Amino acid sequence: MGAAIISDGRLLAAQRAEPPHMAGGWELPGGKVDPGETDEDALVRECEEELAVEVRLGRRVGGDWRLSERSVLRVWTAELVRGEPQALEHLALRWLTPAELYDVDWLPGDLPAVDILAKDLAAPS
Repeated sequence: MGAAIISDGRLLAAQRAEPPHMAGGWELPGGKVDPGETDEDALVRECEEELAVEVRLGRRVGGDWRLSERSVLRVWTAELVRGEPQALEHLALRWLTPAELYDVDWLPGDLPAVDILAKDLAAPS
């Protein structure tokens, strides 16, 4: 699951620390669903664990993007309810304006969601 955390028209990107073959790549924060959890509950929990923030999920972005034989990426927009994101499990965090969205090396699995979000962020409100 991935959270497209948006604040002041900027998208939060997180730089992976591990595993080694993904380290340094940028992603939307999030993680895996534990047994008995809904996708949404897992995403809220992962944001608390990885970023020390509470988020409120918004709309689903796109569909299911296959990451491997056993996993898919599902993304929701999210807004901060409490806290400022901290890189507890990532190398770095960056708030990206619409013009900066492609300044980082996104992991391939996140690019379809970023492409949709780029259009949304560029559209006048």
